Amino acid sequence: MFNARATHPTRRGILAAGGAVGLGAVLAACGDDDADSGGSGKEAGAAGSGPWSFKDDRGTTVKLDKVPTKIVAFTGVAAALHDYGVQVEGVFGPTTTKDGKPDVQAGDLDVDKVTVLGNEWGKLNVEKYAALAPEVLVTTTFDTAGTLWSVPEESKDKIAKLAPSVAVSVFDRQLTQPLQRMWELADSLGADMKAKKVTDAKAAFEKAAARLRAAAKAKPEIRVLAGSASPELFYVSGTNLSVDLEYFKALGVNFVEPSEEAKKATGGWFESLSWENVDKYPADVIIMDDRASTIQPADITEGTWKQLPAVKAGQVISRSPEPILSYDKCTPLLDNLAEAIENAKKVG
Repeated sequence: MFNARATHPTRRGILAAGGAVGLGAVLAACGDDDADSGGSGKEAGAAGSGPWSFKDDRGTTVKLDKVPTKIVAFTGVAAALHDYGVQVEGVFGPTTTKDGKPDVQAGDLDVDKVTVLGNEWGKLNVEKYAALAPEVLVTTTFDTAGTLWSVPEESKDKIAKLAPSVAVSVFDRQLTQPLQRMWELADSLGADMKAKKVTDAKAAFEKAAARLRAAAKAKPEIRVLAGSASPELFYVSGTNLSVDLEYFKALGVNFVEPSEEAKKATGGWFESLSWENVDKYPADVIIMDDRASTIQPADITEGTWKQLPAVKAGQVISRSPEPILSYDKCTPLLDNLAEAIENAKKVG
């Protein structure tokens, strides 16, 4: 496996852990590590006239003569901006499934109305990107170096010359932080953040957070395991570093934690288990990586999996390790976990 702080991630590593996994290599930092001091720096109103600037989570400030409209974004970021009424022209990352339907990371994005520059992680067609004449590229970052998520390492320099980039950090923070940063970015891009749909979504998120906190408090004995499946291995995520798990833990959820020694090989993210040892950690509820690049619970054929108490009890739900960073899309993540804990029986 890889060390997230020292080497480039393998594709398998990116799929693993139900966690952010991937985490680019620590390269020369793109600006100061200033994750919590950024601001929209918006100088233009929703009308889109006048100059625009945004200080991202790398500490990098992008300045343009006007609010950008030719936006290219990682699919999940595009989906979040879409929820706030900001449309993008091009996307890169998992966008459509083999049957042409929107990938889980596309959310409510109309995939037929965007130019797909690469339909899997780490793919971005430079020629098609250039043809769009992009004004800004927006994605996330999963490390302190500001490595741009899903931007191909081999062509990152060419891509950087075509348009400035904005990165929202989802590394070692609680979910509410990148949610707020995406809110600020959408606001700077002219979204109507006072629209009823937007304010209702934020209120629903806060209500769901209170529900999860209450559920965890009422049933502290329920142990939750965050997993991800590949043909060869089963991955158990630790709560450190992942935005969703760190937040759920802060709300009181009792998570299974792999040992620090076991996580060393992955830079602290997760532990890899053979399918024979999938029962290493007792759990009452299992939350499984929902990305299309992983094996979904209904398709796992391993007998050891089927014998897990939580599986036999039907206490398995999905998890979004790369959550779409809008309040609308994150609310169900809270509600689903709260419901699972509320209804769970102690089996592990």
